[in-house]
Amino acid sequence: QPPLVQAIFSGDPEEIRMLIYKTEDVNALDAEKRTPLHVASFLGDADIIELLILSGARVNAKDNMWLTPLHRAVASRSEEAVQVLIKHSADVNARDKNWQTPLHVAAANKAVKCAEVIIPMLSSVNVSDRGGRTALHHAALNGHIEMVNLLLAKGANINAFDKKDRRALHWAAYMGHLEVVALLINHGAEVTCKDKKGYTPLHAAASNGQINIVKHLLNLGVEIDEMNIYGNTALHIACYNGQDSVVNELIDYGANVNQPNNNGFTPLHFAAASTHGALCLELLVNNGADVNIQSKDGKSPLHMTAVHGRFTRSQTLIQNGGEIDCVDKDGNTPLHVAARYGHELLINTLITSGADTAKCGIHNMFPLHLAALNAHSDCCRKLLSSGFEIDTPDSFGRTCLHAAAAGGNVECIKLLQSSGADFNKKDKCGRTPLHYAAANCHFHCIETLVTTGANINETDDWGRTPLHYAAASDIDRKKNILGNSHENAEELERASEMKEKEAALCLEFLLQNDANPSIQDKEGYNTVHYAAAYGHRQCLELLLEKTNNMFEESDSTATKSPLHLA
Repeated sequence: QPPLVQAIFSGDPEEIRMLIYKTEDVNALDAEKRTPLHVASFLGDADIIELLILSGARVNAKDNMWLTPLHRAVASRSEEAVQVLIKHSADVNARDKNWQTPLHVAAANKAVKCAEVIIPMLSSVNVSDRGGRTALHHAALNGHIEMVNLLLAKGANINAFDKKDRRALHWAAYMGHLEVVALLINHGAEVTCKDKKGYTPLHAAASNGQINIVKHLLNLGVEIDEMNIYGNTALHIACYNGQDSVVNELIDYGANVNQPNNNGFTPLHFAAASTHGALCLELLVNNGADVNIQSKDGKSPLHMTAVHGRFTRSQTLIQNGGEIDCVDKDGNTPLHVAARYGHELLINTLITSGADTAKCGIHNMFPLHLAALNAHSDCCRKLLSSGFEIDTPDSFGRTCLHAAAAGGNVECIKLLQSSGADFNKKDKCGRTPLHYAAANCHFHCIETLVTTGANINETDDWGRTPLHYAAASDIDRKKNILGNSHENAEELERASEMKEKEAALCLEFLLQNDANPSIQDKEGYNTVHYAAAYGHRQCLELLLEKTNNMFEESDSTATKSPLHLA
């Protein structure tokens, strides 16, 4: 630190005078553009502030955050420092980068005496910062009862709202400042006020677990089942945030435990899904919540536990009559959902409780299809142990092995193969699991399927072999959405290069195992055409090397050459 700043921190006026006499710059800036006067104001040292100003310090200098010495002095709660600065024409309306004035700073920092000095010099105490908050918002948010009293006495608008339409009452309720809440209501604050999303002070208090505020508001007779714009009541919000004491209070006061929101979700759905909602769920179930109520998309509370892996809560619901095989609008049961998200413990609970492992869900898929497609090998193992016909196809003719090949988990493929899955079974378009593995560049899956005897040159209904799919696996370097940062663009490029290397590896393996690169599809295109069309340089080089650059065959019926496609 410069000697002058060191002297200010030491509180040594004589040293400061000597340094200024030796032409030490009284307005020198540090890396944050703070002057020695900012430092003295931060320390609240009125004598040194006076000395610096008389020596030429700029009273209204702004640092990087546009804070003036007056902002700093107010934050230090030094009434004397504030008086000295104002005596020397400090700007009481100065705004920092967040548009906060010294009064905002005073309100946030419990600087009542400083506020009393500043307020007589202001035309209004209702000036808003960048977020639309007045000094009253800041005082209420920080629970400063004296400051709230002062501002109200000086004409603060009790129902002023910020840019999200939140009043001071919302903030006091959210933070749990009971005295401030009571004071604001006694002075006429609208207890039923709503922000832009329809949240009332009751919603705010319930969301943050402020039980005393909730009790106070309920005693005042506020509408307990008031909904926000999403249709959520305070009970929904409390359940979502795992505020069990608030949930208990709301239920005791008569909140509707089966109130659906705009999407048909009840508080029980929220308790089933939330991170900390276990006790909330028990409270709801014990107080008459319908355990089988379904949302507009058919999700029951048990579906919600399956999505989020809430193992204990799923047991509670089942023990209280939760329907195990209920289906949503896609036909999926909780077992399908648990398999999709890889929650093995939940799968175990559902199967033990009698869930149907062969129930068809979306596109007539088994839970095993979804576990395999999403590469959850432990879930596959659990589902396979229940026993059913694993080669049963879905609506598109895809077996569980097709799903595993697309998902890319070798362990899933091996489990299915050891259970007797047919690796040459075709879907409705004639594609085998090997086609799926090749299309998704899953090298180890390709290796496993080929090693166990999958037909490497099998064609689908369009005449395409797995080699065609490997050459055309989806790589798109041009897909750089406008507005992406340079770092994101580089990340996309790296991912694209990695994907191309994987594609080349898959292609090379297939070629080494006698895949025929000359086979044409029904339009006359061979694998060279596909690699050229999809811009896969490494794949193209491999294929050209294998075919000795003879890619334009005389018997080709293709309407475009590889060069045209490239």
